[in-house]
Amino acid sequence: MGELRADWRLRLRRGGAHGPVCGAGVLVDQYTALTCAHVVGRPDAVMWLEFAENGALEPVAARVMPGGWLREGPGGEDVAVLRLDSPRPQARRAPLEARLWGGMEVYATGYAEGFDDGMSLWGRIGGASGERVQLDAVTKTEVVRAGFSGAGVCTRPQEGRPARVVGLVVSWRGDLGERLPEDNRLSFSYLIPVDRIAELSPLIKELSSPQAWDHDFEERLTRWFDDPDEDPVKITVVPPGSGKDRSLRHLTHRAHVVHRGGASRPDLIDHALNQVAFPAGEYLAYWDWLRGVKSRPAQAADRAPLRPVTVLVDGLDEEPQPAPLIELLVRLRVFGFRLLLVFRHEGGPGWTASRDRLLRPALLDHADRLLNRLQRAEFSQAILRDIVDSASLGSVTETADRHRDARRLIDEVRDPQQQLTRLRALIRALRADLSRHGRR
Repeated sequence: MGELRADWRLRLRRGGAHGPVCGAGVLVDQYTALTCAHVVGRPDAVMWLEFAENGALEPVAARVMPGGWLREGPGGEDVAVLRLDSPRPQARRAPLEARLWGGMEVYATGYAEGFDDGMSLWGRIGGASGERVQLDAVTKTEVVRAGFSGAGVCTRPQEGRPARVVGLVVSWRGDLGERLPEDNRLSFSYLIPVDRIAELSPLIKELSSPQAWDHDFEERLTRWFDDPDEDPVKITVVPPGSGKDRSLRHLTHRAHVVHRGGASRPDLIDHALNQVAFPAGEYLAYWDWLRGVKSRPAQAADRAPLRPVTVLVDGLDEEPQPAPLIELLVRLRVFGFRLLLVFRHEGGPGWTASRDRLLRPALLDHADRLLNRLQRAEFSQAILRDIVDSASLGSVTETADRHRDARRLIDEVRDPQQQLTRLRALIRALRADLSRHGRR
């Protein structure tokens, strides 16, 4: 099965952070959520959004954004688009799906009376009912009820593919008008599809389009942030206004230090030094060294933080003078800082210098470190197997020795791009071999 918990599932309260639970909602990006207009009540209301399935995320107030009250006017529907008072980039947003069809198996999680921690109901997409779509439950007890309004209607989760939100629960209807679905002879749930909401809201149309996000880029970047064994310097091109750009903005919070192209370099130095432990009274010595006006402090390399610090330079090619910034980043590498360098245009100012002064030296050093680890891992494994003796000392690190020969050949390559290609291939092979040894 797929994910058990989802950050994007929201529980809504009215009247304050501890007010009564009044419905559900869906987080669609770090600033924006969807719910039903009747849950909000009126366009000027303040709602409190809770991340019911991730207690590490703080609740946040939200209110209807301009143009987000979609209940009134010709063709209006029971939808409100909310703007969070402060963003929640740490939360995984809901993947929106504009396609749905009859018979699709779906489910929704709501907060009915007595079930403030949530309850999930399953059903299948039925027929159209005006702009709404009927949701057929297996039994009347699985028809939605009060507390489900605004809940995301999701596709069935599968291994490796998260559930996707195809609509919002808006109502249920019973033929006898009784308060509970099971007290009626016939009861059905109803949803508003994502594609209908997109017709009413330009923002949702944009966020639900296939080009809205670059999911492959997000996966690669998330892996880079999560795994310190990934390349210590990463260079990527992110065109402005692209899906890749939106995905980057959703992950910017993962960096310890963020520098925007054209911003103050002294600010970058200040933020970087906040990550470094140096002796009292030596701040100015490190400050002047990072500015490039004094020599490197003797113990600078020993001040590297225990956990790698990541620095994101967003729009390096928008820096008026890339060279001084690149030299500053070279000095930050002494602390073992990992660098994510974002160019807005391929081949922009600073591209070649970043490759030659930052990327290539970092990858060469990274390959050497991985080689040493692999050699130690192979030797340790040989000792555990009790196969080390005077005759076998040269053969127990055979894999590392073979990779070391390939590493020496890389030094002889003169074309920078070809050298990078071979380096990356070597690093991939080293990581694969280390994984087989448990990465000791």
